Amino acid sequence: MPKKARELSALEVKRLRHPGHGNNATFAVGGVDGLLMQITPSGARSWLLRCVVGNKRRNIGLGGFPDVPLSEARERAREARQMIREGIDPVEQRKATKAALVAAQKRGLTFADAMEKFLIGKLEEFENPKHKKQWRSTLDKYAVPAVGRMLVSDIKVSDVQRILEPIWLTKNETATRLRGRVEAVLAWATVAGHRTGDNPARWKNNLDAILPKPSKVAKVEHYPALDLDDVADWFRDVQSRSGFATRALEFMAMTAARSGEIRGAVWAEFDLGKALWIVPAERMKMRNEHRIPLTREAVDLLRNLDRMDASEFVFPAARGGMLSDAALSACMKRIHAAKPDRYLDRRSGRAAVPHGLRGTFRDWAAERTEYPSDMAEIALAHSVGSEVERAYRRGDMIEKRRGMMAAWGRFLRGEAGLKLLKWRHDSEQEADAF
Repeated sequence: MPKKARELSALEVKRLRHPGHGNNATFAVGGVDGLLMQITPSGARSWLLRCVVGNKRRNIGLGGFPDVPLSEARERAREARQMIREGIDPVEQRKATKAALVAAQKRGLTFADAMEKFLIGKLEEFENPKHKKQWRSTLDKYAVPAVGRMLVSDIKVSDVQRILEPIWLTKNETATRLRGRVEAVLAWATVAGHRTGDNPARWKNNLDAILPKPSKVAKVEHYPALDLDDVADWFRDVQSRSGFATRALEFMAMTAARSGEIRGAVWAEFDLGKALWIVPAERMKMRNEHRIPLTREAVDLLRNLDRMDASEFVFPAARGGMLSDAALSACMKRIHAAKPDRYLDRRSGRAAVPHGLRGTFRDWAAERTEYPSDMAEIALAHSVGSEVERAYRRGDMIEKRRGMMAAWGRFLRGEAGLKLLKWRHDSEQEADAF
């Protein structure tokens, strides 16, 4: 029969010291068979229970000293030995308890906390600060008040419905984007192990059964655009004014490009010899490179600009940085203010705005020409056709578009009259190309 260790007192345990040689030293403290004080060469102390579990010899950690005093260490050792007698492995039981705790903590994640964790990575995808702000602000304004304190594991379709219904009919575009953002947060929560099952914010075969389709709700509000009959007069007014903002507005009309593409344009993007402007993918809304053929007049405009040595921008602000969107809008407003009864959108009656120039171009292509609609859509850098069709389309009609943009330039200058422009074959269009 093995010899029982003498039961040490708390003071005797406190006085135990490492012998000064070798690795960790252990000392039997008595009171419970196999209870040891372990001391490292550095003096750190902890409790071990040396025992046999099944047919395996185990050293089970019971905590550090003095956080766990002698009396508590003996109690923990007794509990462990009782579990062993009942056929329970204390180590495996501890692992299972810890795993259950971790799982419970995961299940306990609220929507607000899940949103914050998700946005840490998601917002890094956006270069535009405005997009970052929009993502967070819509969730903060509409989703968090409704379900922010709910556990993501408990959120159901009815909860998502509570988020969306107050604005689905009145602010459908915002509500549609909000739904996608809520879906993204809950998808992250599922992948991260915080919830299981279908995503309650999914649209297809889910929310589409209880909410009206966005296309049936949303009334597309177009940017106020110039009436086609006012284009030539407006263009002459633009050309009669000076300043980088005015030249940017003139160039915007010539190219039908977006405000951001114009304002962010740098000289390195232009090949004036080939009359070509290549806007890199990272500056485009659809994240695809966009080639824009330049008319002779557009090239002349660029060549006649006074370059600012300290700025890479083609249309710089006063201090050399990027021109603001407000600068283009202010220029447009001044032109309208000089003739308050002119340059109005024929549908809404509101004064035309810079972005509306793209709508005017599209109206011209549809109503005053026979150019294919796909060609006009490509000129506007819109997606054309299905995903499969886009995958097989290799070209962007660049040379054909030269003829169309030349015709548009003549219309801006009032040289095309009101006659319908026919779309001719490539060989005939070359006469319009520069």
